[in-house]
Amino acid sequence: MTELYVPEPARRRGFCDGGRVIPELIDEPVTDPATAARGARDLGDLDDAVAHCAACPRLVEWRERVAREKRAAFRGETYWGRPVPGFGPPDAAIAIVGLAPAAHGANRTGRMFTGDRSGDVLYQALYDVGLASQPHARRLGDGLSLRGTRITAPVRCAPPENKPTPAERDTCRPWLARELLLLRETLRVVLVLGGFGWQAVLPVLGAAAWQVPAPRPRFGHAAQVALPATDGGRDLHLLGCYHVSQRNVQTKLMTPAMLREVLEQAKELAGVS
Repeated sequence: MTELYVPEPARRRGFCDGGRVIPELIDEPVTDPATAARGARDLGDLDDAVAHCAACPRLVEWRERVAREKRAAFRGETYWGRPVPGFGPPDAAIAIVGLAPAAHGANRTGRMFTGDRSGDVLYQALYDVGLASQPHARRLGDGLSLRGTRITAPVRCAPPENKPTPAERDTCRPWLARELLLLRETLRVVLVLGGFGWQAVLPVLGAAAWQVPAPRPRFGHAAQVALPATDGGRDLHLLGCYHVSQRNVQTKLMTPAMLREVLEQAKELAGVS
């Protein structure tokens, strides 16, 4: 079990006992993601373990502080305030990989890309191309389901300023690695939103069941790389797409039409009709 240091401000708020993280919102916290991820027999097991993770003290302190203090517009809501599991069916052919939960989006609602403007853009596009049951994502239990698609991220906790550290990314890596292995039989396409996710997912794919070329392929919008299988299974298509961040959308670096085009390409490559 990993011993975790918590900064002095968090100690004063009762997050620490004897040098170890004591999350306020999680019972039986997981502090060794690698061991917990290996023990997950299916995606249900994995999602439950992810939601109990407390391996990164800075992220534990931040996500729970945001959940306590809240944004004024959501003052009457109960924030999730925990790590966010992936979302989508266990037989998905397409995996969409983002960056990390937003502080007042998924960290509030408990579901990837739900409750913020990035999610508004993504789910509308997924609905437009037939991969989502409805064009909006508000909260858990709102009736939203995905078709042939699972949404996940290399970092499962909301980071300060949307900037996880390399150490936090690497600590979180076993969750994504296990998730993609559990999807192995049906997974045909990994669509990555943004350069951070691209750099995070390449070593995961290379250590799993696919051969990543050297030098590693560079990220770019509409980048496409075929990764041969190393386990006798089906090959994988890796696609790049600019992130649906509010800034990218406002500056028109990313437009809904661009996103729909990449999603249609993912559908075709994955054989999702």
